[in-house]
Amino acid sequence: MCLIAFAWQAHADYPLVVAANRDEFFARPTASARWWPDDDLLAGRDLRAGGTWMGVTRGGRFAALTNFRDPSSQRPDAPSRGALVGDFLTDAGPAGPALARIAAGAARFNGFNLLAAQWHADDGPVGAWALSGPEASMVVPVAPGVHALSNARLGVSWPKVDYVVEQTREALATATDTATLVERLMTMLGDRTVASDDRLPGTGIPLEVERALSAPFIRMPGYGTRASTVFVVDRRGRTTFVERRFEPDAAVEESRFAFETAVSGGRSAGLSVVRGP
Repeated sequence: MCLIAFAWQAHADYPLVVAANRDEFFARPTASARWWPDDDLLAGRDLRAGGTWMGVTRGGRFAALTNFRDPSSQRPDAPSRGALVGDFLTDAGPAGPALARIAAGAARFNGFNLLAAQWHADDGPVGAWALSGPEASMVVPVAPGVHALSNARLGVSWPKVDYVVEQTREALATATDTATLVERLMTMLGDRTVASDDRLPGTGIPLEVERALSAPFIRMPGYGTRASTVFVVDRRGRTTFVERRFEPDAAVEESRFAFETAVSGGRSAGLSVVRGP
């Protein structure tokens, strides 16, 4: 996952909204989003290493991952960062200790950003957190509001990061229902506009590559945006998960899932929301 916009407790009707693009080499084998066997986990799957870039559970957890762009520090023998999402989502304990365990092992991986959330209080407090590694791997609470994350640390301003924050705020302010919100965010994720050279970050890669990677939706020879995903939780615990997949010279494929957050006793999820937007 290389671009994630997320609204955490930023709207009265939608406590959690996520819109994300996964950028990857087209040659890397991938399974589309589905419920994993033996796990209450909805996610796509990297068929080379077995992990995932984004997933949710019926129990009310979410996690997504981006790589940290620093070519000088990449270790070819490091384990796949895709394991981090599954480690959080399949942990049966409270979110805080689960993230602390991930942070304790962060030094094994190449640079990453992990975004995690729990939107019911069945197994611990409701919250959203960010964890970056391998250095200074601290779990940081995410404040209510609209945020975005790419291949730098949370809070770093890149053109496409600033763009999706603005667009997500507008979508929340104007959407009249969940279907409209999903489509508005999908349109945002499909934007192929590249940034002007004077706004590009310097991350140690050639200028022409930096330029191509500045668009929300990426197309390069052999590499690009392979999936756009929008995930919405409403105040009653009803969840909508839409994944659109893109491959060279292939029709766009889409998967849609809808389910209710499962909590103890079969009750509706107790969501903490703010009034707004």
